[in-house]
Amino acid sequence: MAARTFSLAGLLRLRGMAEDRAAGRLAQTRAVRGAAATQLARAESDLAASGMPDGADVRLWQAGVAGRAALGALLGERRVQLVAADDEVAVAQEAWTLARRETRAVERLAERHAEQVRAEDLRAEQLVLDEIAGRAPAGGGTDRDDDRRTP
Repeated sequence: MAARTFSLAGLLRLRGMAEDRAAGRLAQTRAVRGAAATQLARAESDLAASGMPDGADVRLWQAGVAGRAALGALLGERRVQLVAADDEVAVAQEAWTLARRETRAVERLAERHAEQVRAEDLRAEQLVLDEIAGRAPAGGGTDRDDDRRTP
């Protein structure tokens, strides 16, 4: 006979909280990754929009080269940040997957327990119904026969 309450309910709550924390961390790392992708796109756009100055002024041309070099370096940094963010997302995804798997294992046990409790309830109800049916008067007589008699 199964206990009415699930004995691993505390563990299920704990695993659920761990899964929630892992899901929060995953959402956070995905947001950081999205920001890194946006910064990379902006750096690419800035580099593409920067052009070399027209004319023969050497200092202006040198400033243009320095500006493009700085944007190129920034673009490299943004790519590194995106790769690092992708790695963080992968780690967080793996942690969430593990937490979900552990939670699901205890959830399946809880579902089986609930099924056992329902089955026991149905069995007990059937026993009561069988007992009531066994108490019925023999011969199929009912109270209706008494109602048909005249006083």
